[in-house]
Amino acid sequence: MLYSMTGYGRAEKNIGEKTFLVEVRSLNGKQYDIRLNLPSLLKPYEFDIRSLLNEGLIRGSVECIINIKQNGVSKAVNINKDLVKSYYGPVSELAAELGIGMENILSTLLKLPDVIAPSTEMLDDKEWAEFEKVLKEAIQHLNKHRNEEGKSLEDDLQLRISNIEKSQQLIQSLEGQRRTRIKEGLVKVLEEHVGKENYDPNRLEQELIYYIEKIDISEEQVRLKNHCDYFRSILKQQELSKGKKLSFILQEIGREINTTGSKAYDAEVQKNVIMMKDELEKAKEQVLNVL
Repeated sequence: MLYSMTGYGRAEKNIGEKTFLVEVRSLNGKQYDIRLNLPSLLKPYEFDIRSLLNEGLIRGSVECIINIKQNGVSKAVNINKDLVKSYYGPVSELAAELGIGMENILSTLLKLPDVIAPSTEMLDDKEWAEFEKVLKEAIQHLNKHRNEEGKSLEDDLQLRISNIEKSQQLIQSLEGQRRTRIKEGLVKVLEEHVGKENYDPNRLEQELIYYIEKIDISEEQVRLKNHCDYFRSILKQQELSKGKKLSFILQEIGREINTTGSKAYDAEVQKNVIMMKDELEKAKEQVLNVL
């Protein structure tokens, strides 16, 4: 089971005279990164909100937007009258000097810093408990979306590993022909440059055995098969976050593919190595989106 890092969740609920709306979006990212947009009413709870998001989402680049709508009776607004009066003198003098009318001076004064004091209202314990449920519901919806996206990712990754295994099987079937072609090529070079009667066949056999052992790819093929099997086993695990682990396994798969290519000395084997590299790059791109 895989989860994508990409998802969207939304939850809304009326709590007393307030309506809470939570929207959570996530994109792929190497680490957990969150951009949190809170109304002033929830500023005292920022740490708790971040903890809930971190616990529920684990990884990804996350954006959480929380809005509060006030229903029913409007709350009184606190205006710092003394500050307004202190602003009024200099503003009116400046308006007179510039010949500007005073018709809109009140709206101008209300926009000046600290004239309207921020609300000191806070959530009570019951409202906070209800809000927690709304936030968790939005996280749950996002994770459901992630799971749906993860199914597509898993299908594609299974396909990429299967294609790598098919190319590996073709390489194994070519191994006998590869050794024969290498031997024939060396004999041909010797006959052309030394002459058929001027080299010791027994010594040539000894050198060929040593040379072919150096370019033997059987160990790489065994390790490659083991890595592919391990990759599939990780896909089946119930662990929620495994994108990093899958990425590390793909690095090991790539190492065995590269070593196979460097030892191949055979055009047909190299063709299959290129096919495996292509599938590996596609798998790496997909793993970047895995939670």
